[in-house]
Amino acid sequence: MGHCRGNGPFGKRGRTVGTGSLWRIPHGLQTRATAKVSQCRTVRRTLYSASVNAPLLHTDLPLPGRREGKVRDIYVLPPQSVGGPPRLLIIATDRISAFDVVMPSPITGKGQLLTDVSLRWFRFIEERGLARTHLLSTDHTSLVGLGSPAITREQAAILEGRIMIARRCRVVPVECVARGYLDGSGWVEYRQTGSVCGVKLPSGLKRGDRLPEPIFTPATKEEAGTHDENIDFDRACDRVGAWLEGRGSGRTVMERLRTMTLAIYNAAHDYAATRGLILADTKFEFGFACRATDSRWESVPRGDNLPNLESDFPILCDEALTPDSSRYWDAQKWKPGGEQSSFDKQFLREYLNGLTAAGKWNKQPPAPTLPPDVIEGTRARYEEVRRRLFE
Repeated sequence: MGHCRGNGPFGKRGRTVGTGSLWRIPHGLQTRATAKVSQCRTVRRTLYSASVNAPLLHTDLPLPGRREGKVRDIYVLPPQSVGGPPRLLIIATDRISAFDVVMPSPITGKGQLLTDVSLRWFRFIEERGLARTHLLSTDHTSLVGLGSPAITREQAAILEGRIMIARRCRVVPVECVARGYLDGSGWVEYRQTGSVCGVKLPSGLKRGDRLPEPIFTPATKEEAGTHDENIDFDRACDRVGAWLEGRGSGRTVMERLRTMTLAIYNAAHDYAATRGLILADTKFEFGFACRATDSRWESVPRGDNLPNLESDFPILCDEALTPDSSRYWDAQKWKPGGEQSSFDKQFLREYLNGLTAAGKWNKQPPAPTLPPDVIEGTRARYEEVRRRLFE
């Protein structure tokens, strides 16, 4: 999550970018000038002239530690008070990715929508005692005056509804996936082996079938731009054990995360069912809060700053149960045996699969520009799932 010990955004190594005081927005709303600073460094400046409602593809704030994930831009913030917890600023842009590749076309308003959905689910999860979360605040006005040159009130206003101010964490290098239905990469693996991530399933299941019980199917967290890999539980334990560097048991941590993941999934699935939706699967990222012992708040925590990974309890990071990280289906239209009526990225994936089948894209960067009907169709599905869940 771009948190401790050099991990990039959300566990993947993101691009570290020099910071400035201006914003970058989609082509057609920006002009750029480049100035040579050295043989290997170029500073890009952007003239921000759009409104708060314009699509936001990138940010470039005068704050340290900038990291760029597939959807979110991340910065380091000073502690709110002396001895307070290390903090991050996490900004949800309007970028969208599929097959681990970021599309060049923004989905206007997607960042605010994802943030709103995550915040509602974070509240749901915490109220039921299912997990603590990394969330500290969503107050964009608290950014005014930070940085050099200082962030202005007008710049901060552009971030309204897009930000989370969060505890800085060291993120576990395994994605925690819960599946209650058979689809996606799980369906592909089941057809090949009869199992998903080492979990043996009954024979004869169809695509979209409900599983006898939800299963935990971890995945690796690979470098940005490469595909995550489904792995079995033992391999996940080994991976986390190596990451702990002798400070705890990988199996102990993974057993705890499996229990938490399935508990959250079951509660969210039951709630979604009351709203006419099926939560088919979802993925979470967990981490351990960094300690507030380093006076150099802009630095990467080391040594005593590292959490006690064996005794500290993991907290939920990143996002929760959004259309980006989950499959939502229309319960009334659910019919096992094929593709389901969905309110998530599957609409975009199917379009891209059509391009791949036609030999027009190989699922590698650069991604194709999305046509207006795909952009609007994706946005409409995201908006519909929020409306059904919470209105």
